[in-house]
Amino acid sequence: MALGRLFHYAVDAVLVSTVLAGIRQSSGFGVQTSAIPDPTLRSLAEGYLGIGERIFNMAQASAINSEYFRKETR
Repeated sequence: MALGRLFHYAVDAVLVSTVLAGIRQSSGFGVQTSAIPDPTLRSLAEGYLGIGERIFNMAQASAINSEYFRKETR
């Protein structure tokens, strides 16, 4: 039971990080990690956000190479 809950929280954390990465890539607004005074916590935050960046980039690459997605022109 506790292991399942821990896994669920970990997946939720990765999803939040991925959403933050999508916001950064689509709008240019990102989390200001330089405002975190403690270097250890800043490093952890940058690593956490880096995981979301990697997941978002993999999802984006999958969509680009998929026949089920197409780019809409505006």
